[in-house]
Amino acid sequence: MKKTLAIGTLIFLFCGFAAAQIAVNPTGVNVNSQNPTSVFLTFGPIPAGYSPAEAQWCGSISPAPPPAIGNRCAPGTIYGTLPARLNISASSGNAGFTDIMGIPSSVVRRAYQAAAGGGDSGFFYVRRFVSASGGPDQFVAVTCRMAGGGARVPFALTNVELETGNPEQIVFVKKGGPLPNITANIKYNGTGRLRGRWEVVQPGEDDPEPRDLLTEASIPVEQRPLQRRYTEIARFSHFLPPVGEFKLELEAGKSLSAVAEGRYLILLRIEAVDDKESSSNLASVGVGNGTVRSGAVASFPMPVFKFFVVGNVAGWGKTGDLVQTNAPIPGANGSPLFAWPAHMDAESYRISVSNFAGEVVFSAITPKGVLSYTAPSWFWQKFDGQKLKWKVTAFDPEGNQLAESSPKDLLRGI
Repeated sequence: MKKTLAIGTLIFLFCGFAAAQIAVNPTGVNVNSQNPTSVFLTFGPIPAGYSPAEAQWCGSISPAPPPAIGNRCAPGTIYGTLPARLNISASSGNAGFTDIMGIPSSVVRRAYQAAAGGGDSGFFYVRRFVSASGGPDQFVAVTCRMAGGGARVPFALTNVELETGNPEQIVFVKKGGPLPNITANIKYNGTGRLRGRWEVVQPGEDDPEPRDLLTEASIPVEQRPLQRRYTEIARFSHFLPPVGEFKLELEAGKSLSAVAEGRYLILLRIEAVDDKESSSNLASVGVGNGTVRSGAVASFPMPVFKFFVVGNVAGWGKTGDLVQTNAPIPGANGSPLFAWPAHMDAESYRISVSNFAGEVVFSAITPKGVLSYTAPSWFWQKFDGQKLKWKVTAFDPEGNQLAESSPKDLLRGI
């Protein structure tokens, strides 16, 4: 009787663990054998107390040692780990988990080399889930089948860059003038319809959050309507054949005039479209019904184009406002990036930062043609918390002052 009870208990525990095992959809995908690939994955149901851990790519998998569940990467066959910069995974409704498998070039290269050396043409993506209450680790694997970048590979954006043909780091537009010409150079895998819109963030509006800059197909389906919307200035819909590159122009650039002075942001918003090569079936992983559209997925945020609308900047005037914003934008090292429009007769410019008492505490000189300056990396370590103002002064070839901007507040993080 005791033996029968023990066997029954083991069967119950085994069934309990089996029922709680995390699944994934799709379970296998075609990936580009020469370039990066991004794929929308749905995991679920995620048991209470479990959270995602690292994700790895490897050449082969093997059963995880008990009590862990699933197949883990076999030792010695690991190609790489999902970089933090590409990890935009998020929890989804109904105990689900959305993961964007962004395969970097380094992993693709190692997988291709292994296949060229006589190994298997496929490899694996393994995501580990850990329990905060002492439950066994769970490993969930996705099969990656190497192919070309054609129609049988998920439709995904692999790189997007904005260009205007203007060599300056910061672009200034005269008040009442048209927007700059903007082109998005897009690299992609697969084939599908690129559909979306251009939006503009006007002076005084809140900046977009990081999630607002992702393509719609890169976030959980229930969170897609929550992306912040701004003023739409143009829409686009283009079918992209499987050639891998496309130039998208802002067609409204010559007809929309910017009137208000200040800083503007141009956003590229990419909408989700159908893509049978990587659609996620929610019912197959027990987190809902229907299929999630995941065409035009990307593992990175879309770039943002900044420009400033100013008044008459040819000769500035004695105290003409040069930069219509409360503060410079953060530079590459986190310090302020100062920028200003060109003065027609200037040979050099001086950036001056003053404290509350009007004393100059920092200054820098730039030559003719250099219209931006990034402060040293220690800038905020020295001046953080102080009430500062900044201005730019233009000088002629003899060192005589030509014009000076009105002082502007310098605030950290703006």
